[in-house]
Amino acid sequence: MAKLKIKKNDTVVVLAGTSKGKEGKVIKVYPDTNRAIVEGVNMVSKHTKPNAANPQGGIIKQEASINISNLMLVDPKSGKPTRIGRKIDEKTGKLVRFSKKSAEVIK
Repeated sequence: MAKLKIKKNDTVVVLAGTSKGKEGKVIKVYPDTNRAIVEGVNMVSKHTKPNAANPQGGIIKQEASINISNLMLVDPKSGKPTRIGRKIDEKTGKLVRFSKKSAEVIK
């Protein structure tokens, strides 16, 4: 299983699909299936039965997962999509993610 370059709470932009061009925050990542759920992206209609939380039931709009290959991280410095690299930080000695566009460490 490959190491993913996108994590929870990252701001990403969608590269392909019906939500192309939309930006949002990553809510959840599924590393085993290479997918992620992004806020306000890839919305689907789900039919729900009446229950205690929703006594009326009906159709609910919610986010569906999207393949990570269709997402690109937004550079924290410029606000534009960027590729991600990984390197060992000189100060801490830990492996960190960095933006290929601005060469700035992410978080």
